[in-house]
Amino acid sequence: MNITLVTVGKIKEKYLVDAIKEYSKRLSKYCKLNIIEVPDEKTDENASDVANEQVKEKEGQKILKYVKDDAFVVTLEILGKMLTSEELASKIEDITVSGKSHITFIIGGSLGLHKDVSKRADYKLSFSKMTFPHQLMRVILLEQIYRSFRILKNEPYHK
Repeated sequence: MNITLVTVGKIKEKYLVDAIKEYSKRLSKYCKLNIIEVPDEKTDENASDVANEQVKEKEGQKILKYVKDDAFVVTLEILGKMLTSEELASKIEDITVSGKSHITFIIGGSLGLHKDVSKRADYKLSFSKMTFPHQLMRVILLEQIYRSFRILKNEPYHK
């Protein structure tokens, strides 16, 4: 199983970098993990809607360069479907059973995803109706992917 995370922006905080390294190490037992960071576009706090849309479009173009045609694409979106950990594990299992060996998870930048990225999604996943920092979301997503593999292997951890 190949898992790719395509994310916008670099992680600067050491505690998040350390957490990402830890979950990447844990996941190496279950899958080949590739994390791709695309540069975020700078935008003003008071930017217009048009300027924000242009930022999302530029980031979206960068993201889509790394999405393989044969990958099952999961975007993280506030309006996506919320799942329990067990349901996410089941979803990952269903994807692999259907013949897909590559899952790409996409985390957008601070303004969210461009509509072209959202359209490319095979599945839209939401962790909450709340907004989280996209850097922290990377850690949360990796932890849940790890938890999913533990659930699928009937290994202790997820309780």
